[in-house]
Amino acid sequence: MASRGDEPRASGGRGTTGGRGGHSAARARVALLLLLGAALAPLMAAGLRSVPWALFGSAGLALAAIGVWWALAHSGVVRVAGALLSVATPVAVLALYATAGLLGPALLSLGLLVLAVIAARWALAPAPTTGEQVAAAPHHPWVLVNRRSGGGKADRFALVDKARNAGCRVHVLDRDQDVSTLARQAVADGADLLGVAGGDGTQALVADVAARHHVPFAVIPAGTRNHFALDLGLDRDDPVAALEALTGGVELRVDLGYAADRVFVNNASFGTYASVVDDPAYRGAKTRTILRNLPGLLTGEAAPALRMTADGRRITGLQAVLVGNNSYGRAIDVAHPARRERLDTGLLGVVCVRVGSTAEAARLASRPRSGGLVRLSAGEVTVETDTATMPVGIDGEHVVLPCPVVCRSAPRALRVRVPRHRPGTPKPRGTAADWPRVTRLALGRPPPPPGGNACVSTVRRRSSRHSRRHG
Repeated sequence: MASRGDEPRASGGRGTTGGRGGHSAARARVALLLLLGAALAPLMAAGLRSVPWALFGSAGLALAAIGVWWALAHSGVVRVAGALLSVATPVAVLALYATAGLLGPALLSLGLLVLAVIAARWALAPAPTTGEQVAAAPHHPWVLVNRRSGGGKADRFALVDKARNAGCRVHVLDRDQDVSTLARQAVADGADLLGVAGGDGTQALVADVAARHHVPFAVIPAGTRNHFALDLGLDRDDPVAALEALTGGVELRVDLGYAADRVFVNNASFGTYASVVDDPAYRGAKTRTILRNLPGLLTGEAAPALRMTADGRRITGLQAVLVGNNSYGRAIDVAHPARRERLDTGLLGVVCVRVGSTAEAARLASRPRSGGLVRLSAGEVTVETDTATMPVGIDGEHVVLPCPVVCRSAPRALRVRVPRHRPGTPKPRGTAADWPRVTRLALGRPPPPPGGNACVSTVRRRSSRHSRRHG
């Protein structure tokens, strides 16, 4: 691994959270009207007697959350009881609503609320940005092929022969070879493009070398998940289509993330999930391994106690922290996060989980802003515990790093070559339904940065200074 003085240069300084051109005041007004309709529908149908029933529904939601918590944080009889409670409570609530003649108004209110959230997300959608540039074909492309990734996916699609037919120098990875050393040697031998047919862990190591030597990088999705390829818009079921990037295509500038000196293209996870990944059984039985380990990691002696500082904001008592190379969607499963709409904001997307008891699980369900789940964006994130080292899941691979671990973004450090036509290119879907921001937008006032914190503007200034120094 190169020294920190050889870090990839951040070009272009695009440390933003999305253009304001995509904001729609009309959509914001529609969202507020739908939200008002969701609140008025039960009142118009049942009058004031709908108020206690609404409170009853909220209590049912809290009970369902308690059931989910018991199912995750305990084992044996308590886990079974939690699973039953999480299913039976919503069914019972709906049955009682039907008995009281309120099922129709309740479903109408729920439908209007869903539409309101969709309209709010679209109102806050960032302006679409591509940043694509037509790229000339490389003269000496080099491709590393990991035949073990994806259960032999490279062999099933004959990627070695097809890459060679495209004019590439191909190296098939052996078990005892160092990926970074191979990539650096390829650059020294004259390679003007580095490509990888493999999983995200191998992709990240070669991408780091490509960024440090300012040569383009190509992703050939031959791994199991290939989340990086997914967010680039590539078809993970057709890795052969990605070979177009080796003979032309277009070039994008995307960010890289670093946890200490370990590069990641997707995310670095700390706490619960990172500990699960360390279990040897995880690769063969992911869901079973997670369920077996969660009770001890959430409430037992092995439960992690993490502290996180993001651009000056400090949060303690955390079970899990996910630091993404840009922000993921709203899914909270750190093992299978949602897609990223952009890879070039110059910001790390952070998700923190702090649910250590049954009461906190119920409070999170009834009050999403209670602090049990925190989302923010930052340019630098520090994660620490009371131990000298901590396990970290970097792009799904288990590593152990000394505490504290400083994560940072290298804005637009990587030049990625992709095919011109990519079926999965993500379209702006909007951010979370942040109702204060939606209200400001509906009133014609510019909304504050997402998340309601100063992290975004701080990182913008930092990214601009970084770009001026290295540009």
